[in-house]
This record gives sequence, C-alpha cells and structure tokens, in this order.
Amino acid sequence: MSLIANEVSTDKVVVLDLNELTIREVNRTLQTAESTQSRPSFRVIHPAGEHAIACGLMRPIEVTIAGHAGYYTAGMNQEAEVTVAGNVSTGVAENMMSGRVTVHGNAGASAGATAHGGLLVIHGDAGSRCGIALKGADVVVAGSVGHMAGFMAQLGRIVICGDADEALGDSLYEAEIFVGGKVAELGADCELKPMEATHVSELTQLLSKAGVEADVASFKRFGSARGLYNFNTDRAGSYG
Repeated sequence: MSLIANEVSTDKVVVLDLNELTIREVNRTLQTAESTQSRPSFRVIHPAGEHAIACGLMRPIEVTIAGHAGYYTAGMNQEAEVTVAGNVSTGVAENMMSGRVTVHGNAGASAGATAHGGLLVIHGDAGSRCGIALKGADVVVAGSVGHMAGFMAQLGRIVICGDADEALGDSLYEAEIFVGGKVAELGADCELKPMEATHVSELTQLLSKAGVEADVASFKRFGSARGLYNFNTDRAGSYG
C-alpha cells in the first residue's frame, strides 16, 4: 500500500493526521485503499469536528476516527467498518449501503438517514429524525432519541434502548421500531404492535451484534397502521 505525504504507518495501521492533510486527501486515501485478506486499517487523528470524514468508502477496510466528527461522517458507506471514538453531528452514515458504523458517543440529527443496508450503532443518544426515510438498514441507539425518529421509514429496524420523543414513526411504512423506554407520542399512522417470540429473538440477536446490553423484556414494538398508504380525503388532516 503506497502512502501519500504526511501519512504515518504504525503496526500495519495507517495514521492519517488532519492537522497535516486535507479532508480530500484523507478521503481519497481511504477510498482508494486496496482490499487485502487482512482488511487494511486506518486511524484518522485530530478530526476536530471536520465534516464528511470517511465518506464514500466502497471497500472492506477498517477506519477509526479518534475524536469528534462533524456532518455526514461515514456517509454513503459500503462494506467498510467505521468507528468514531467521540460524538458526531448531523447525518452520520447517511445513505449507507452496507458495512458498519459505530459511534462511541452521541449523534446529531438524521442519523442513518435513507440508509439502505448495514448496521449503525450509537452508544449514546441521537438527535431528531433518527432513521428518517430508512430503506433497509439496522439502527441501534443505546440511549434516547429526539422527535420524529423513523419518519417515513420504509424498511429496516430501529432499536431505541432509552426513550423516544414526540412523533415516533410518523408516516411510517414497513420499518419496525423497538423502544425499551418511554414514548412521548406516536406519530401519524404509527401504532403499538404485538411483541411475539420471533421479535424477541430477532431483537436479541440484533442487540448482540451491535454490542449493546439491554433488557429485551422491556421493549415494545411499533409499526405502521397502514392507514395512510392511500390518500383519503376524510383523513386529509393526518397527512404531512
């Protein structure tokens, strides 16, 4: 693997220093990393809240961001495993296709927005609209979430171990939402669903995969009432 200027290779981990490199240089290095049997490993240091770190990765590599990161961290991820040792701002793992993104801190608004696949794990709290327009990924939040989590989520699973704020699952399609704490208010067309043995097993496996400990017995399951699938003038006030 060739190294560009100001990269440091230590024990097979390539260190990328954002005090010395631009975001473009760091992302270009990550995006063009050659796949090997040992999965190339990178460590991005001094992120200092920079935006769009580790975006557009399409190879099975490992990336650790050593500190807080800004908007759209690990956006459009595909196959890579990205770990953030800190907090992230808006849109972490936005439009993720596959792979895994783990945040060892809190996340801002729209975490996992439009994600099609893969796993997003947030070990702290997440802001508003977590999992908005989700299209197939799994999102696990060890803490609580802000308002409108799962807004227009089409497919996939959102697991909230703490509390959920207002308008949970508003205009939900076929995604499933599991909540271990309190729900302030359900959104339009979202309803409580039975928590059957298959769902308990499914949730147990997902929490184990995410590395999050929680009392599965405390969770409730929510899904779409399917009342907004087709426009009905008698329910016009429920839309939007």
